Amino acid sequence: MRFAIPTAQGKLCAHFGHCETFTLLDVEQGVPAQPRMLLPPPHEPGLLPGWLKERGVTHVIAGGMGGRARQLFEQAGVTVTVGAPVDDPLALVRAYLNGTLVTGENTCDH
Repeated sequence: MRFAIPTAQGKLCAHFGHCETFTLLDVEQGVPAQPRMLLPPPHEPGLLPGWLKERGVTHVIAGGMGGRARQLFEQAGVTVTVGAPVDDPLALVRAYLNGTLVTGENTCDH
């Protein structure tokens, strides 16, 4: 499993498409590896789902994400969780793996 979390200043960025970086975390045998940062390309609608899939991402945890991006991820077989709180990416992945990640509303309105 490879998770991608949109981040700004080391925490989840509430808007998926406008993050500073993506934090990638590989999970092997239920244990997340050391996070690594990935600079995204300039924002273009519909670009990021394919770009992340090409980098082996299987799961995305986000605060908010537009409907088109979600649809593109789903078509690519990437699991998307939205409504996640602003928190440390490693804590979010651990909570997801433990089944304790509390999500709220999708913070994106498009």
